[in-house]
Parts: sequence; structure tokens; C-alpha cells
Amino acid sequence: MTATRTAPYDIRPASPVLGAEVIGVDLAGGVDDATAEALREAFWKHKVLVFRNQDLSPDAHVQAVRIFDEPFDHPKWLYRHEDNRLVYVFNLEKAGGASTWHVGGTWRNPPFHIESLTYQVVPEIGGHTLWADLQAAYDGLSEPFKQLLESVSAVYSADPGDGTYNRPPVTETVEHPVVRTHRHTGRKGLFLSSSALRLTGVSPAEGEALLPFLLAHASSPNYTVGFGWKPGDFVIWDNQATWHYAVNDYDGPRVYRKVIGG
Repeated sequence: MTATRTAPYDIRPASPVLGAEVIGVDLAGGVDDATAEALREAFWKHKVLVFRNQDLSPDAHVQAVRIFDEPFDHPKWLYRHEDNRLVYVFNLEKAGGASTWHVGGTWRNPPFHIESLTYQVVPEIGGHTLWADLQAAYDGLSEPFKQLLESVSAVYSADPGDGTYNRPPVTETVEHPVVRTHRHTGRKGLFLSSSALRLTGVSPAEGEALLPFLLAHASSPNYTVGFGWKPGDFVIWDNQATWHYAVNDYDGPRVYRKVIGG
């Protein structure tokens, strides 16, 4: 993004494992090349970056994501912002399907790299989002177990969905290795979502035992961080190094916009 000015800023880790808040960056005003590069380095390190009080317009939201990767146009999404088709709009009373541990884009190979949200309306109490570090979860496994997982994949529906809860029966599937090497850092991590249908590379009985263990291990509180929200907040996260969970503990509207990238 072309800079209009450079200002001092601070990156404050939110936990020893992942997540940080970026203080002093005005994404709507643009950042220079040096700041953009520093933000990318912080992103690959912390995996989840939160920018408070940004109040980004749809176009500014897309440009903010472009600092980190090229925005991605979902092939079937129905609910788009009228000012920019790359911005997907949500107006929820409850967290719905997001209140499970998941990664986005498992229908695609490769899954998209980045997800981001800007918040317009949030509950007065509750509505936090949790992330877990899938690379830290991988590091927490024994070496023999890591070796086993090198030949294991998870199977998912290949239907991209359209933003509604209308999901047809699964007729086409896609597989993703449960261990992924990060494209930027080279660090290995688990890659899985609660929507996994089954595992391959092991017997069906072994897969039925292994998948619940992996899902539980990767969501351990030891690997997680949580953030609460105010209107105007912007968050961006690495969809191939983390998975996330929208806590379904609130009543009343929750309005936000999403842009995905990569």
C-alpha cells in the first residue's frame, strides 16, 4: 500500500504463544513500504494481529488485507458489500457454525492464506474469538507421532458454500495433509478443522481414534489466545497456521465484514 505518512507504532504480544495488538498504525491512512514489511514480519511471527479503532471502509479493508496478500474472490458467496464485492457481510444473532474450532477454505486446494474481519456492531458482553496456534500444537507432539502424521491427510467437502446454512450432501471431496509446512517461515504445523470427514493414510479404525485426539490436542488452552471486540476493530490472521472459534455466549446483533486473501 502506498504511504501517506509514517508514524511510530508498537506491537504488543497478547500471549507467549500467538497474537498481538498493533498500536499506532492508521490502516485507512496507508502505510509506507518499510512499515508494511515490518507488519508482514510481525504477522508471520504472531499469526493474529489486532488493530483497534480503525473504522475501515470496505475499500480500506481490502487495501489493508493487500498489505499481507492479494484478496480472494469467493466463487459462490451471496452476501457482499455493495461498495466492494471482495467484502462479505455478516449480521448475526448467534455465532452459528463459527462456534466450532475451524479453518476457512478447506474446500479449496490450497486453502486461502488469510482471513480478516472488521467489526461494526458487537455485543456489550461476550462475543470473544479464540485462536489456537497449530504450529505450537505440532511442536507439542512426540517425534514418533510427528513421523506418523507425515503420511496422513484429512478429507473435507469440496463444496465452497454460499454464506447460507444450506449445505447439500457431500458428493465431492478434497484432501489436505494434516501436517503443513508454512510457505513463508518453513515451520511445520498441524492443519485440520472440525469439519474433517475422515483421515486417510491410516486404517478407518485408526483414523476414528486419531482424529478426535488431534482435534482435542490442537485446541488445548496451552496453544490459545482470545480477543474481545469493539466497533471499529480490525483483526487479520494466518489461516494456514491457526484455527479459530467464535464463542457463542451472547445475545443481540453482531455485525462484521470479512475479506479473505491468498
